[in-house]
Amino acid sequence: MIDVEVAFARPDRQEIIRLQVDEGTTAVEAVRRSGITEVFPEIDPEKDDMGIFGKVIKNPSAHKLRQGDRVEIYRPLKIDPKQARLNRAKKKT
Repeated sequence: MIDVEVAFARPDRQEIIRLQVDEGTTAVEAVRRSGITEVFPEIDPEKDDMGIFGKVIKNPSAHKLRQGDRVEIYRPLKIDPKQARLNRAKKKT
């Protein structure tokens, strides 16, 4: 067994769930086992991007976790970052 964490954050709420999983467990399997989808029903482990400590995982369903990994579930961007900066700059002037 290995210890891992599953993390998700929204502007209004963040959650980090610690759990023990078998060696060879993938990122997607850990997300499912954590129960975080019950807290945040908008999470779709099959579609959402994931990472380990800020580094994006290209294939979460095949990425095997290691002791101490933190699986981060990323929300899709609602607006392009460049456009968001332009909008903020316009508000300041």
